[in-house]
Amino acid sequence: MCVAVLDMKLHHKKIMKRYIHPYFQLLAAVLLLISCVSHPDVPSSSKEVRSLPAIFPDYCNVTVPCNIAPLNFMLPADEYEACVARLTTPDGQQQTYGSGVKVQIPESEWHVMLETSKGKSIKVEVWGQKAGEWLSFTPFEISVAEEPIDEYVSYRLIEPSYVAWSFMEIAQRHLTTFEETQVFNNEITCTDIRRGQCINCHSYQNYKTDNMLFHVRLSNAGTVIVNDGKVSKVNLKRDYTISGGVYPSWHPTAKLVAFSTNKTRQAFHTSNPNKIEVYDLASDMILYDVETDSVSIVSNDSTLLEVYPTWSPDGKYLYYCKSVPLPEEMRDEDIRTTYPKIQYNLYRRSFDLATHGFGEEELVYDAASADKSVTLPRISPDGRYLLFALGQYGCFHSRHHDADIVCIPMDQYTGTALTAETASALDLTSVNSDGYSDSYPSWSSNGHWMMLASRRDDDNYSRVYFAYFNNGKVGKAFLMPQEDPEHHLFLLKSYNRPEFMVEPVKISVEEFSRVFDE
Repeated sequence: MCVAVLDMKLHHKKIMKRYIHPYFQLLAAVLLLISCVSHPDVPSSSKEVRSLPAIFPDYCNVTVPCNIAPLNFMLPADEYEACVARLTTPDGQQQTYGSGVKVQIPESEWHVMLETSKGKSIKVEVWGQKAGEWLSFTPFEISVAEEPIDEYVSYRLIEPSYVAWSFMEIAQRHLTTFEETQVFNNEITCTDIRRGQCINCHSYQNYKTDNMLFHVRLSNAGTVIVNDGKVSKVNLKRDYTISGGVYPSWHPTAKLVAFSTNKTRQAFHTSNPNKIEVYDLASDMILYDVETDSVSIVSNDSTLLEVYPTWSPDGKYLYYCKSVPLPEEMRDEDIRTTYPKIQYNLYRRSFDLATHGFGEEELVYDAASADKSVTLPRISPDGRYLLFALGQYGCFHSRHHDADIVCIPMDQYTGTALTAETASALDLTSVNSDGYSDSYPSWSSNGHWMMLASRRDDDNYSRVYFAYFNNGKVGKAFLMPQEDPEHHLFLLKSYNRPEFMVEPVKISVEEFSRVFDE
């Protein structure tokens, strides 16, 4: 663990040094206020550089929602003394921005530009001052889609070690602005500081928040359920289940939640570049009826592992991942040696809402036939596309360097299992990073925006990325914008399990905490 943490800190330090000038760090708060209203003149003379600017975040030639917050960015502070950007809308309106090496655009001015440019593009020209000389870079465009993105996302903020943590929170972000508020934190109801408290797996029914849940583990454990706006804490463990509910998925219309139940373990590598391994000793699937507080078994094959249930948008199918049998000679060996051989395929079962009964198991995607493992399936809101994360092994790709996002049109599945050879996956080279973990894929409620958690920036911290999706065509992934482009470099937290929402969680932290006193 010490080797992994040291490597993480050194790599993060290199990224910070490139974009954060040491002389500006103490003045960051003051410069932030000033830069938001700065409209500098463009340089009167400059040397042309025939390349795109090395801005962070990389917003060059991306397609963005018509309601997204300003795409603020910066040039590397260890190379440049200043930065100026000129934005031009399709109707010819221009405005310049820049203070120090940062470009920060006031929200009101940005949203006017988005409205003017809807369905078209904003031209961006960037100048950078280096060693006293101004350089002009190749202009780029920010295309503005006509389709909006869901106004909110929520995520867990956690240190990337997954073992040495103290404060933890579930937060929600308003994507049209920079406002971030807290849904819950692990300090307010923790009664045993020696054990600590973990909060995780927030989930919503149909992108709305009147029916939602999250787990509280260790101190004061339980699952916090919101049913039509009323909060309660329940214990999902039954005598016939291996654990309480773990990974959840709300049925789109009924007060039902599918869960996997898991005996999860983790280990830290000393030399493997993946650093952390998360695996299950056992896992089954259950169905929880919120109205009756009853738990029924969906499947509980003791010889295999079942995880990550997700409903089809019409509620007629439950998709999930299931491990393939290990070679017979390995079945009695310690999982700490066999984990690289554990692989999951994608299955589904039909569901009868009237009887709560499930049909026979169907193999939808055979990843193991190509020596791969599939996790975290999501069906698009129109039912036309299947999205999942794919890696070589295991069920926790968040730490696997080879993990990528895959999208397959569902009309290719006619009852015969799809494989890497028979399925024509969409081209997601503009979404996936090269050699870094890309995981936690999901769809916006209108199906036009993909979201994922990626470690592409520094290999240590998962951050939220979005990509435009339109009839199978996918745009370049871009980082969730922040008011200060240095925010991601200073924040020593990973964004875990990002979820779209069409509205904010309206229940306060204090209201949630009261159920622990009942």
